[in-house]
Amino acid sequence: MSAPRPLLRFEHGWAHDAGVWAPLRAALADWPQQAADAGYFGPAVEPPADGAPVVAIGHSLGFLKILQSPAPGCIAYIAINGFARFAGGADYPPGVAPRLLERMLARLELDPAAVVDDFRRRAGSAPHAGTPRPEPLRHDLRRLREADERQALAASRLPLLALAGTADPIVPPALTRAQFGACAGLHWRDGGGHLLPASDPDWCAGRIRAFLAGLPA
Repeated sequence: MSAPRPLLRFEHGWAHDAGVWAPLRAALADWPQQAADAGYFGPAVEPPADGAPVVAIGHSLGFLKILQSPAPGCIAYIAINGFARFAGGADYPPGVAPRLLERMLARLELDPAAVVDDFRRRAGSAPHAGTPRPEPLRHDLRRLREADERQALAASRLPLLALAGTADPIVPPALTRAQFGACAGLHWRDGGGHLLPASDPDWCAGRIRAFLAGLPA
């Protein structure tokens, strides 16, 4: 009897919800799946672990969160428009200027919807129909400003697939190369933006299927 397929566990990025995965999940519908939701627009959802092997798939901030709290039974990582550190510094020139994140945090206190809509617009998304919940948005914006999981990524021995867009306005190629440049599993979508799971689901699914087929049985 063949071993059961691992569970694909999806973690979305900032200012989005689990719905961002819908096109990619449909393209991988023959695989068992579950998706977390950070609760930026409604109740948070944290699917329970059931002991099955897990392939953790993170979009943008979602990949950093996966590195911070690996799912029980995780056997592989997939980063889509992802990173292990977002904010720049003297030791990390490719990162995003911290002052931009500070400005977003300050504006979030005054007009959460405007901050979220502006970010989503830059990322390539339409405004969200729901009402933003400031507390989880603030918490994860601080995570973007402060978290650095590059050491965890470097120390990991799990198989890794990284998918990135050459025209990503949020995670530019220089930032991607700084973290995944030496990774044999880095694949570029020519002209791809920041929402590859939604804009290029078939391209993502094809590379994910090839990656999954190569995992140890």
